[in-house]
Amino acid sequence: MLDYEQTLKLLKKAKEGCEEAKNELIINNSPLVKSIVKRYKNKGIEYDDLYQLGCMGFVKAINNFDETFNVKFSTYAVPMIAGEIKRFLRDDGSIKVSRSIKSQYYNIQKYIDEYRQNNNTSPSVKEIADTFKVDEAELMFIMESSKMPVSIYDSLDKENSSGQIVLDKLAECENQNDIINKLVIKDIICELDEKDRKLIILRYFRDKTQSEVAKLLNVSQVQVSRLENRVLNKLKNKLRE
Repeated sequence: MLDYEQTLKLLKKAKEGCEEAKNELIINNSPLVKSIVKRYKNKGIEYDDLYQLGCMGFVKAINNFDETFNVKFSTYAVPMIAGEIKRFLRDDGSIKVSRSIKSQYYNIQKYIDEYRQNNNTSPSVKEIADTFKVDEAELMFIMESSKMPVSIYDSLDKENSSGQIVLDKLAECENQNDIINKLVIKDIICELDEKDRKLIILRYFRDKTQSEVAKLLNVSQVQVSRLENRVLNKLKNKLRE
């Protein structure tokens, strides 16, 4: 396995377009990809196809990773790999999450909620991993696997079986297109890297000026302007897709 410094060097080269560096990262992280792929076996998809999907997610992790995230690359890559597989399975059929993973997720979420109440802040990934005696990559997998999408045909009240579904609730709203657009935009924003996402939130959800954002991100206003234009173009392209 590559050490931290070797990984960063290869990531830099890969992001600059070096295919050899990208292939070396994929080869050395193949056990990580395979460990995640194994969790999605028996879903009616060939293992080789799942592995290819996992590698696609891994390449996305390479392209989006920033060392300022203060997490190991492998930890960052896990939800990207799992997400790529889940997106395919979500379009091709339902995904069943095991009871053990669900149980772990609920326990972890309970711990996070209690930690926030007692400390007025969120625990770090390392603190959570240490508490539950799992490595950080495993923790990210558990948290990511439990974030299942809600279908517009799901029941609003499964316990009382009222018969009303999410789509019915949307129909009650005055402007359904606005709601759908907001849901789409939210999903796209969530796919942005941390720095881009923070900029969009500060500018368009917190109504910060470019000067204020520049101070918060510790960059110049010119850089904020360029970054904002780049991110907005990215969002527009995503919406067209």
